Amino acid sequence: MLYIIYDLEMTVCRKKNQISEIIEIGAAKVTEQDGQLVVADTFQAFVQPVKNPVLTKSTIEFTGITQENVRTADPFPEALAKFLAWIGTSDYYLCSWGPDDKLQFVRECRSHKLDMTWIRNHNNLQRQLTSIRKQEKHQQMGLKAALEWLEIPFSGSHHRAMDDAFNTAQIFVRLADQMKLELNEFAEEKREDEIVYKTGHFANNPFGNLADLLEEEPYAG
Repeated sequence: MLYIIYDLEMTVCRKKNQISEIIEIGAAKVTEQDGQLVVADTFQAFVQPVKNPVLTKSTIEFTGITQENVRTADPFPEALAKFLAWIGTSDYYLCSWGPDDKLQFVRECRSHKLDMTWIRNHNNLQRQLTSIRKQEKHQQMGLKAALEWLEIPFSGSHHRAMDDAFNTAQIFVRLADQMKLELNEFAEEKREDEIVYKTGHFANNPFGNLADLLEEEPYAG
């Protein structure tokens, strides 16, 4: 059984009528070797946004991803096909840090009319960590804080998909024997169309109206 630990980077939206698009997919493939879990391989692909092809200044500053990175990248269907080819045909658990990345995958697959049955055996590692620490749901730790708690040095750059996936995989390897991963089939979530990025900006958030005050022009520099 493989463990696919993945992370997505998306366009940052400041207005509630905007919808984020995936601009990078990163993943780490964890397997068992000589009785121990190890990161055996990694995956990274930039994704060309379609609805808002010019990245905003906020997106560039938050992710470090540039217009040049996405200008020649594959659109989402082709990038996803490469990701699934990299996963291969072995059975796998699909794991992310928090719920947002799964919801974004669902939303974009639906938008492009792509098969979603591959989104199976999905587990939220942030929730797993919360359970291990016996915390309430509202006390969930961020990735950086979790690494610090486990005294694992952060590798790479924050808010880059492959780096965040690799660091999440390091947490998983450390705590795998305490985690209870679920086998499950794909099931549609109710509110995936509200995702605007993992920074906490949701259309139904009472503070979302403040976004209307933030007018932002695309950044082409």
